[in-house]
Amino acid sequence: MKEMPITVKRSIELLGVFLIVALIILANNIVMPLVMAFFISIVLLPLYRFFRRIRFPNSLAIFLPILIMATLVVLIGWFFSSQVGRLVSDFPQIQKNVSLHLKSISLWINSISHFSTTEQLTFINEQSNKLLTYAGALLTGAATSLSSTLVFIALLPIYVFLMLTYKNLLLRFIFMWFPPEQHTKVEDVLGESESIIKSYLIGLLIQITYMTILLGGILMLLGIKHALLIGVLFAFLNLIPYVGALIGNLVGVVLTLASSQELTPVLIVLCVIAFVQFLDNNILMPRIVGSKVKINAMATIVGVLAGGAIAGISGMFLSLPIIAVMKIIFDRSEIFKPWGVLLGDENPKESPMNSSRLRRRSDNVRNELEVGNDIVLEEGRTT
Repeated sequence: MKEMPITVKRSIELLGVFLIVALIILANNIVMPLVMAFFISIVLLPLYRFFRRIRFPNSLAIFLPILIMATLVVLIGWFFSSQVGRLVSDFPQIQKNVSLHLKSISLWINSISHFSTTEQLTFINEQSNKLLTYAGALLTGAATSLSSTLVFIALLPIYVFLMLTYKNLLLRFIFMWFPPEQHTKVEDVLGESESIIKSYLIGLLIQITYMTILLGGILMLLGIKHALLIGVLFAFLNLIPYVGALIGNLVGVVLTLASSQELTPVLIVLCVIAFVQFLDNNILMPRIVGSKVKINAMATIVGVLAGGAIAGISGMFLSLPIIAVMKIIFDRSEIFKPWGVLLGDENPKESPMNSSRLRRRSDNVRNELEVGNDIVLEEGRTT
């Protein structure tokens, strides 16, 4: 049988990617709860197995991890709402501080431009009216979004319970898609995917905890108002790679400006956030997560933005573990191995234009590149 031309193969691959993305967009309300439930069920698997080892009935061994997870979410929600309540109680002082900052900005604009205070007020009023119109439309959309969010949250524990109940059935379904000679490779992919998902998501839970305590605690010791709220908001926003840290810095600055009449606390907040981020990125998170699969920065940023465009906040949050799983699958497939290279962080020191060895799909070449980039090798692989 004549082999299919390479251009046709690549066209089919790109068409498949397009169809998958279109399916996710069209069936977002169905697909995203299932994907989120899949990742949560992977995280809860160790607890489920523990309860099964001590002879708990299957249903109870599934229910208890879900109950623990729900309790944890409720506690986080209570802590967050209590901090927001403290912010609301300081609203009169916040209003006074904002007016003072606006007056200072107005005087500064007067000193460097020809715009008078009256013209500035007219401009602010016009923009405020536009903002109110936009906010009204946004709130109308938020009402619809809130109902879909509530449905999303309500479906999650049900899906998690069912996935853990029928996990053996789902595994059998996966193995039946492949011929027997590939079952060992499929088993490797499933085992490594489970390891990386657990490592990543449990690491994120630990990261939220220590970021809130570390950042909020330092800011509190330095006398910054609403320190814990800044800490918890930054910790959650930091879950979104690259983009979240930038938004977290902006939120910290805005909250500090609203709570203080001076600029010194803003500089303190920015310096503390930079210090905590340095510890998180270079010392704490690499030791906690220790992922065996590295995704390059370009793939991460594009993946986060694409996830947000396709499925909103949940898509941004889940983009990194999904990309990591995709890389595991691509690396073990001869057809899709180039896509695994595109997503990975095994950056050659020299150009493939000058070295024909770097143009090959060989696993030995990949191992050498991983060593050269200080990437931890996967278990069971050697150079």
